[in-house]
Amino acid sequence: MANQIILLISVIALSFALVAFAFEPSPLQDFCVADSLSSARVNGQACKNPASVGASDFSFSGLHLPGNTSNPNGSKVTPVTVSQLPGLNTLGISMVRIDYAPWGTNPPHTHPRATEILTVVEGSIQVGFVTSNPGNALITKTLQKGDVFVFPVGLVHFQRNVGNGNAVAIAALSSQNPGVITVANAVFGSNPAISADILAKAFQVDTSVVDQLQAKF
Repeated sequence: MANQIILLISVIALSFALVAFAFEPSPLQDFCVADSLSSARVNGQACKNPASVGASDFSFSGLHLPGNTSNPNGSKVTPVTVSQLPGLNTLGISMVRIDYAPWGTNPPHTHPRATEILTVVEGSIQVGFVTSNPGNALITKTLQKGDVFVFPVGLVHFQRNVGNGNAVAIAALSSQNPGVITVANAVFGSNPAISADILAKAFQVDTSVVDQLQAKF
């Protein structure tokens, strides 16, 4: 009986360890500043020589600047990932600033490699995500300045400014390169295009509707 309990505890511990390593692993050194000029093919980016690293590799300026929301969605995402901040390489974090015009939206999208935690800096923002099949439950809430909301990794989520003034949010993500898949653009704007009859069956509409939507992307 004691051996069975020990075995069960070992299996549970191993399961938690596997979950922990399902995302980006812990770094094995102080830092690994991304070398954008390297031709090495690795899962992430190759490291600069530590002797050539400076403070500029660990800093980014620009999140104080409002994003240009003059677009159909009325929103602008300013990212700070490893592409903008090389010092993030291997550290498993990044962040974004999101600006919203009045009633602007950050349309339904997913981050395939990151959980996101969002803080409202200004305005009132409706947020929400949809759980996976078969439930597809919508979890939604309207946030005010100072409120925080989390979007679990991989789930479709959105934000919308529900005020008459501009709104701003800052979000942190659990990956140096979280990726983003905008649902409408991915489905109707793929290159080459997904066959209209496939999408017509999926959305239970006529192919002419699919043609109109694909033409917009």
